[in-house]
Amino acid sequence: MLASIGYAVAYTAVGIALLFVGALALDLLTPGRLAKHIYEERSVNAGIALAAGFLGQGAIAFTTIWTNATSGFGRALAYTVVFGLLGVLLQVLAFLLLDVLTPGRLGHHLTGVSFHPASLVSAGSTLAVSAIIVASIWP
Repeated sequence: MLASIGYAVAYTAVGIALLFVGALALDLLTPGRLAKHIYEERSVNAGIALAAGFLGQGAIAFTTIWTNATSGFGRALAYTVVFGLLGVLLQVLAFLLLDVLTPGRLGHHLTGVSFHPASLVSAGSTLAVSAIIVASIWP
């Protein structure tokens, strides 16, 4: 049981680090501080975009752990890191491609205080990219 607790702590630490990296990437793609937009200005758009990133990263981490746990802790942890970082990279790429198709700047739409449907489109894109990665991992 102690070993399993250790694994849970390690996987959770890696998962939280990946969530932080994803949030930092979204923060860099949007104007201003993302946390300020969400917590002080109460931007629903920014909250939707960040929540989708967290859900997508969580799905990727879950899948890598679930499908690789029997191959050994070190290997499963490495898969979690690699596919988690790949998820952040591909989510950023999808954001940038969506920004090209968006009138105006997507980052500005996602930080506005009043609801903008672009936040749902961005969230959908993020979750779709994550689902594709999950499907590529799942045996």
